[in-house]
Amino acid sequence: MFEGLSERLSGVFDRLSGRGILSEKDIDEAMREVRVALLEADVALPVVREFIDKARASAQGEAVIRSVKPADQVIKIVYDGLVEMLGGETAEPLRLALNPPTVIMMAGLQGSGKTTLSAKLALRLLKTERKRVLMASLDVRRPAAMEQLAVLGKEAGVETLPILPGQAPADITRRALSAARLGGFDVLILDTAGRTTLDEAMMSEAAEIARIASPAETLLVADSLTGQDAVRTAKAFHERLPLTGLALTRTDGDARGGAALSMRAVTGLPIKFLGTGERIDALEVFDARRVAGRILGQGDVVALVERAAQDLDEAKALSMAKKLAKGLFDLDDMSEQLAQMERMGGMEGLMGMLPGVQKVKKQIAEAGVSDKMIRRQRAIIGSMTRKERKKPDILQASRKRRIAAGAGVEVSEVNRLLKQHRQMQDAFKMMARDGGKGFARMAGMFGGGGGLEAMKAMGGGPRPPQTPAGAPSLLPGLGAKPPPGLPGLGGGLSPGFNPFKKP
Repeated sequence: MFEGLSERLSGVFDRLSGRGILSEKDIDEAMREVRVALLEADVALPVVREFIDKARASAQGEAVIRSVKPADQVIKIVYDGLVEMLGGETAEPLRLALNPPTVIMMAGLQGSGKTTLSAKLALRLLKTERKRVLMASLDVRRPAAMEQLAVLGKEAGVETLPILPGQAPADITRRALSAARLGGFDVLILDTAGRTTLDEAMMSEAAEIARIASPAETLLVADSLTGQDAVRTAKAFHERLPLTGLALTRTDGDARGGAALSMRAVTGLPIKFLGTGERIDALEVFDARRVAGRILGQGDVVALVERAAQDLDEAKALSMAKKLAKGLFDLDDMSEQLAQMERMGGMEGLMGMLPGVQKVKKQIAEAGVSDKMIRRQRAIIGSMTRKERKKPDILQASRKRRIAAGAGVEVSEVNRLLKQHRQMQDAFKMMARDGGKGFARMAGMFGGGGGLEAMKAMGGGPRPPQTPAGAPSLLPGLGAKPPPGLPGLGGGLSPGFNPFKKP
C-alpha cells in the first residue's frame, strides 16, 4: 500500500547520502520533496502541513547541522514524524471488559469489509487470546449477509448467533447479548449493517445498537482503497457514534496509503487493525513504528517472524530439519517449502517485510522471482509421479516433456526447477557436514552477489545487475542469513535445537 510513498522518500534520502553536512538549503529541498511525496500518497493537506512544520523544526536543530550523516538524520526525523502521525510509540490494544462478555461493535459503509474483518478478529481472539467468541450479524438488508457471517464463523471455528428471519437489528442485539451471557462467551462481535453512502437511517440504527449494547469497543471499518473518502467517512461516523478505534481493510492493495496516514491525525482515533489479504487469518495488529519502518524501506522483520511462527507446523519443521541434517531434500520437501512461503503471504508479501527491498526491487523483477513463479514451480512438481519426486535423477527427456505438458510450461522451466533443486540439495548436504560446520562454507558460496545468479536460475529472466554497494541483503541466496523463523530453516523450533550437531 505504501510502495509509491516509500519509493519517493527513498529517492530523497539517496540524494542526501553523499552530503558531508546538512545545510539549510538541503533541509528546504528535503522537506519540499517529502511534502510532494506525502501529497502524492493522498495524505490530507492539513496533515501534511503539520508534519512538514514539525519535521523542519527538528531538522534545523544544532545536532543535525553538525551531523556527518545527514541522510540518516533526515530519515530519523521523518520516521519520528510518521510514528507520531500514526499514533505514537505504543500500540493501543483492544479493551477487553473485566466482566464478560466484551462487546465489540463493527461499523462502516457497505462494502468496506466489516463482515470479513469480524471473522478475522474473532479468529485472532480465539487463537491468540484464547477467548470464546460469539458473532452476530445485524445486517437485515444486504442479501445473504447473515449467511456469509455464518460461513465465515464455521471456517474460523467461531460460533455465530442462529438466524431468525424477520427480526429487527435492535431485537437481534438484545438476543445476542442474552445468548453471550447465558453461553459463557468472553467476547461478542456485532456486525452492523452499512449503506453505500452516509445517511441518517444508518446512523440512527447504529446509534440505537450502541445504546443497547454499550460496546467496550466500537471499531470503524474503512476500505483503504477509497482514499480520502475514508477520512470523511471516519469524521462523519465519529460525530454520531462513540468510536474507539479504526480498522483498515485491503491494505495489501495498490492504494496510495494516504488514508491510513490521514485518518489517525484527522479523527484522533487509534488505528487498531490492518486487513492484509483475503485469507481469514490475514489480520495484523497496527503498530505505528513497524508501519513507519515499512514506509521508509526498513522492512518489518518482527511481523515476518510472527507470521512464520503463526503458520509454522512445529512437527513438520522438526521432521524437515532432521531430514536436512542428513543431507536429504527431495522435490516433495521443496514443494512444501514453496507452499509454506505462499501461506505466509507469498513472495511479494514477504519481500515487503524485508529491510531495503526497494533497493533491489528492480533486480528481483528482472530475475523473474514472483508469486507466479512459485505457483508454476508447484504445478511442475505436482505433475510428477511420487517416484519422480523422490528420485528426480530418473527424469529423462520424455518424462520432462510429459511433466511440462501437465503443468502447462516449457521443458526449460522443468530443467530450471531441477537445477534449482540440485543447488538447494547440495547446499543442505554442505550444511550437514561436520556437524553443521559446512554452513559457513555455504554462506561464503552464496555471498558477494552470487545469490543474484541463483535468483536468475529460479526465475529465468536476464541476469540482473549487481546489488548496489551498501544495499542490505534480503533473502537466502542474496548473501544474508535469513531472519529467524523462516520456513524450512528451523525457525519456531525449541530453543537450542541444532539438527546438524552430531550427538
